[in-house]
Amino acid sequence: MSQKPVKVQIEQVFKTYPNGDGVRDVNLDIYEGEILTLLGPSGCGKTTILRVLGGFNEVTSGKVKIDGEDVTTLSPEKRPTGMVFQSYNLWPHMTVYENLAFGMKLRKIPAKEIKKDITEMLALLKMEGTEKKYPTQLSGGQQQRIAIARSLLLKPAVLLLDEPFSALDAKIRMQMREELKRIQSELNITVVFVTHDQEEAMALSHRIVVMNKGEMAQVGTPSEIYDAPKDAYVASFIGQMNFLEVDNSSKAFRPEDIKITESEASEFRGIVQSIMMLGHYASVLIDYEGLVIKAFVPREQATQLSERQEVFFDIKKFQLYKKGA
Repeated sequence: MSQKPVKVQIEQVFKTYPNGDGVRDVNLDIYEGEILTLLGPSGCGKTTILRVLGGFNEVTSGKVKIDGEDVTTLSPEKRPTGMVFQSYNLWPHMTVYENLAFGMKLRKIPAKEIKKDITEMLALLKMEGTEKKYPTQLSGGQQQRIAIARSLLLKPAVLLLDEPFSALDAKIRMQMREELKRIQSELNITVVFVTHDQEEAMALSHRIVVMNKGEMAQVGTPSEIYDAPKDAYVASFIGQMNFLEVDNSSKAFRPEDIKITESEASEFRGIVQSIMMLGHYASVLIDYEGLVIKAFVPREQATQLSERQEVFFDIKKFQLYKKGA
């Protein structure tokens, strides 16, 4: 991804609110044609960065550049960005076509071009034939597609998405992620996506920025973040992780990196607390000296286990972190 041109540069950005919250010393390059996700819990600063990019929040200090142009002091309507919020913000009294055409008319785009672009966009979204429908006649997923389409029709350099799928149910959310990846790939548009959902971030992103209390804890590909978390915070936030205190360190290891054996020569032994079948694998909770350890094991092996059974296990892969790091 670093071989692609830089689309957005965030340079030493500080945004401080009156209560002291905000973001500090954010330095980040976002590349052309990538989906970059800002991930973290509520209040960590991810939406603040997105709103700074969109011009909805003024920076306390620092610069924002898009395609090499300093846009730090530009208002939202003068920036080459499109913002899609969690709420769809569609006009209920307007048809789908009228909603899509609204911003284009404000830009004085010719009616013929508007019609052509809307027809092509609805085809891209697989929503042909909805032009005359009103938002209330659409499902939540369809409304969010239209909200995304409305931004894309204005041909932004960067599409900003603020938890756009969080109001949708799990199945629709998954479908929308796939749709967004497909559309982004076809249009090669740069997307900055905000979510608190780690699964969503892992599924969607080319790169992830894990936020912690207004600072960037780690930036990397989903594989880098998952396989080599920089510290215990990132390790605990991405995926499921077990922690075992060893001397002055924390040994962190994934449930899939535990191997349950029949050998007493294994490093650890414990008692099976519970077994939960999850399709082709099972989640097994093991009581190890009063600490609950989670292991993912193949379904076939899980059928040979029972609750309150003594088991032996080894840890195949782990990370060590200093306590408090």
